[in-house]
Amino acid sequence: MDNHPCLSSPEEPQIHESAQGPRVTPATGRTASTPRPVPGPRSAATPRPGRPGPGPARPAPPAQRPHPTSDDARTDRPENRSAPQIQLIPASASGALDAADEAVDLLLDSGRAPGEILVLTTGDQHPWAAHELSFGEAAYWAQHEAGDDVFFAGAASADRLKPRPVVIVAVNGGDAVTGALTGARERAGALLIVCGDPERINAVLGAGV
Repeated sequence: MDNHPCLSSPEEPQIHESAQGPRVTPATGRTASTPRPVPGPRSAATPRPGRPGPGPARPAPPAQRPHPTSDDARTDRPENRSAPQIQLIPASASGALDAADEAVDLLLDSGRAPGEILVLTTGDQHPWAAHELSFGEAAYWAQHEAGDDVFFAGAASADRLKPRPVVIVAVNGGDAVTGALTGARERAGALLIVCGDPERINAVLGAGV
């Protein structure tokens, strides 16, 4: 059983559930982490995110980092892309990428397969996406089609993305947050994790439930 503390806490703002809307579980308690470095040129010894390899090992997660509950991380809910479970991780625009990376780490540690996770950004591209795109769009999208690894993409590319059981959105800027969150919810099979300003996210997701 996963021993990480739960993302949810009743003390944070909540996205209220209506009779027809999805169950929403806010999460809190995320401690500040050191920003992740932008990866250098990829070599045979450098695995892509979520893929085992001889590269640097992931650091052990701090005891108080938030994470999805064990039930959410280990058990898929019946596929209903219109109503995934929603979890909110409060974060500033500058801290949203770090929060999303932590959520990925904890999901992988909890037993999620890398290919089940999609990470979207509303502002600048995630460093891994920018790195992979430097090798050309054909190679980048081939990774998405393979579906065997965590995939990072800009929310503006949502029309090209296939649904995955877990979608994480880093609200790190941009002017199309409403469309990004709507598209992310449509592509999340079981769990949607949103990292960003709670008031802004509640205003968007609350309008659709």
